Amino acid sequence: MDDYPLIENHGLIGDLQTAALVTTEGVVDWFCSPRFDSPSVFGALLDKEKGGHCTVRPLHPTQATKQLYLPDTAVLVTRFMTEAGAGEVLDFMPVTGTTVTAGHRLVRMVRCVRGSMSFEVEIAPRFNYGRTGHQLHLTEHGAVFAADDGTELTVHPIREPEDERLLDVRPDRDEDLHFTLTLRAGQQRGLVLAWAGDGPPRELRLAAYQQLFEDTVAFWRSWLGRSRYSGRWREAVERSAVTLKLMTYAPSGALVAAPTAALPEQLGGERNWDYRFTWIRDASFSVYALLGLGFTEEAKAFIGWLGDRVDERAGADADSDPLNIMYKVDGSSDLEEQILDHWEGYAGSAPVRIGNGAATQLQLDIYGEALDSIYFAHRHGLQLGYRGWNSLLTNLDWLVDHWDQAGEGLWETRGGRKHFTYGRVMSWVAFDRALRLAESNGRPAAADRWQRARDEIYEQVMAKGWSEGRQAFVQHYGSDVLDASLLRTATVGFVTPDDPMWHSTLDAMEQELVSDSLVYRYDPGASPDGLRGSEGTFSLCTFMYVDALARAGRLNRARLVFEKMLGYANHLGLYSEEIDLTGRQLGNFPQAFTHLALIDAALTLNAALDRQ
Repeated sequence: MDDYPLIENHGLIGDLQTAALVTTEGVVDWFCSPRFDSPSVFGALLDKEKGGHCTVRPLHPTQATKQLYLPDTAVLVTRFMTEAGAGEVLDFMPVTGTTVTAGHRLVRMVRCVRGSMSFEVEIAPRFNYGRTGHQLHLTEHGAVFAADDGTELTVHPIREPEDERLLDVRPDRDEDLHFTLTLRAGQQRGLVLAWAGDGPPRELRLAAYQQLFEDTVAFWRSWLGRSRYSGRWREAVERSAVTLKLMTYAPSGALVAAPTAALPEQLGGERNWDYRFTWIRDASFSVYALLGLGFTEEAKAFIGWLGDRVDERAGADADSDPLNIMYKVDGSSDLEEQILDHWEGYAGSAPVRIGNGAATQLQLDIYGEALDSIYFAHRHGLQLGYRGWNSLLTNLDWLVDHWDQAGEGLWETRGGRKHFTYGRVMSWVAFDRALRLAESNGRPAAADRWQRARDEIYEQVMAKGWSEGRQAFVQHYGSDVLDASLLRTATVGFVTPDDPMWHSTLDAMEQELVSDSLVYRYDPGASPDGLRGSEGTFSLCTFMYVDALARAGRLNRARLVFEKMLGYANHLGLYSEEIDLTGRQLGNFPQAFTHLALIDAALTLNAALDRQ
């Protein structure tokens, strides 16, 4: 671990088509381009020697570092305090917009705030996950890293014409670039890293940088200004909103589960997955959070993306699944899982996986999540058109014939298919919401078939998904294992929040899955999932627990758990997938699902406290 930063010691920047991570030490150690799911350019996060990085740090011994976002923006500030002076690096990516573009810019501006400071800058790209070599070409006005496959990363200096004396440029035998930059208090200089830049290297004057900076700040503050949240946890909620926006691929409206791949759920373990794709489930949940905060356009964009996925599979073979569980951000579905054998993985956590083999799993819950989000959007004025409704009919026809089968479940287990209770509950939701949509819109529907399926699922869950011995709903039929996914059972209306069966389920989960307010997904020892090792508590589940407690009227407990969980965020308010026993964050970072659940929990708890 000594050679790797903690996962939580990062901030996120992005341009709505891709993103980068910046450590508290001023290192960009993860950046893929031109999309979230493209091969990495900087990947030291997954291999410190072979991954590549862009580092800006003081030459003087650093006494302390601090990192923050400029208020209401995605502009990241990393501050360094030394005995010689204080300096900072401002990192951001100018927003690209909704048109697909090959060009992307990462701006790194260095300021001396007090005294005088010399900064060391090292730019060491490793193209295509470190599998493609490159050559460095220096010019009078900058530099170009030319990869053997024809791609280029251009370095545009930000300086004034008389500033050459500030730079000491040194290439090295690895075709990387090193230079030092000495500044006095009040001075600022920097660089722009341009992927597929429009032309050769060129010097940017400070005025040009200032315009980029002001435009980026204005975009984020204008966007966040549309939020209508005014509850008790505004800072945490709005930072989560900005984080979700950073993980949204603007040209399609798709939300990636995380901008990273292969960060471990257990150090040294094999639970290392690629999350740079769009899960139907995660993105469906985004509709509740976005509309709850007032971001109608983002919700509308995702509903459009989801509608395209439903529509394109409407004519598929009757025996094939109408929906995949995940897609690339452009809607394509080739997610073949590969292992990067030449990388050691974060802190030695191999294998390093790219792509995702779970893409072909059967997870029946996604139909309920998709229909529930469409129904929720409908109630907020986002109407489903003729083609969209007809495509849904095809999906529902398939689900009527296939809901009663085993699957891999919400958590994408690799230990064999089971009859997961959560999958049945969400299939019930699919038919229930479809019936409501048909009734409210007067649409043609196989209402009798849907109602029979809905009622049959309900009776089956009550008979097979409930354990008298545990006095709780259980993970899958024929077991007594608990599962935190079922915290949504009352949220979706399958049971009422004041039902004694529901309260006893919460009590059972409190005893088995909750550890000082943090919640495990399930116990892999009691329910083997086909993978070695263990994992930490799942941050998504903790926020789902808050939501469930609030709906059940356990407000004091809900508020305490929520406040405790806020304390597990990193210094910027960001969450990865999991938290281990030491309080460290584990898994891909930041995780959209966790931030979505934070927003949902804040909305539910705040409303309940207001009513109280």
